[in-house]
Amino acid sequence: MADLRGERLQIMLSPEELKALDDFRFKNRMPTRAAAVREILKLGLASLDSVMGSGVRSSDYGVLGRGPSGSKNSSDDAED
Repeated sequence: MADLRGERLQIMLSPEELKALDDFRFKNRMPTRAAAVREILKLGLASLDSVMGSGVRSSDYGVLGRGPSGSKNSSDDAED
């Protein structure tokens, strides 16, 4: 059987992001981190209802309350 996943994607995660990924994986009984990432991507793409405009930086796309600088916002913690 041919491997349908020919591309390898490497990402760096903070300890908090890795914990969130592992929590999702174990809660949903996923066999691997890769399977969990694929499922999260599928869910995110399915829920996407609009595309953000120009001027958005990659650091604006954090997983756990990341701010424009890529670091965790203190205001995010204050709102919780």
